[in-house]
Amino acid sequence: MEIYFIRHGKTEWNLEQRFQGGQGDSKLLKSSWEDIEKMGHYLRGTHFQAVYSSPLERARQTAQGVADAAQCRLPIHLDERLREMNLGQLEGMKYADAEKLFPAEIDNFWHHPEKYDAAVVGGESYQSAMERGLSFGQEMAEKYPKDSDKILVVSHGAVLSAIMGALLGYDLSHLRQNGVIYNTSLTILKSRDGGKFDLVKWSDVKPLGHQMSETDGL
Repeated sequence: MEIYFIRHGKTEWNLEQRFQGGQGDSKLLKSSWEDIEKMGHYLRGTHFQAVYSSPLERARQTAQGVADAAQCRLPIHLDERLREMNLGQLEGMKYADAEKLFPAEIDNFWHHPEKYDAAVVGGESYQSAMERGLSFGQEMAEKYPKDSDKILVVSHGAVLSAIMGALLGYDLSHLRQNGVIYNTSLTILKSRDGGKFDLVKWSDVKPLGHQMSETDGL
């Protein structure tokens, strides 16, 4: 089976360079709806067995928008395992301010996941996010066992790094080795025997038809 992972559309907090996390939930930008529609059109004709989303509004709206544009008439299943990582004190804080208060942890969060100490900011660890991601992926592989099965999943930037890294068998230090996961981008993972997954496509934004800005990947 294949999992089509999409990161939610760009939000006001993405544009303002603020941490959103698993509790904050900024509104999608008006321009994001165009990208969501484009991704949906790109996926039109893909036969999905199910659609899953993080319960946060920015992800749920993205999932519904993509499904509608793809003419995919399936209910959206909300799954807590797809919720963004809890970032504790960082949520709602501008990146520049967070770097002043927690310089080591911010650097580790972005560049050295194996060194990130979530307790410093009162948030969730990468290990925890990987565990729930692995649980989700393995359940999907069991539930949709056919090679032809495809499911659509909408989630968030940081937790997607953890989820997909766990499914690909990466250790903590290599979670971000494939680079940025852009807003409204598509990543595809394919399951194989033993509950493992292979990478088919990473953070594809070609269907959106425009250049990515720095804030599209934050």
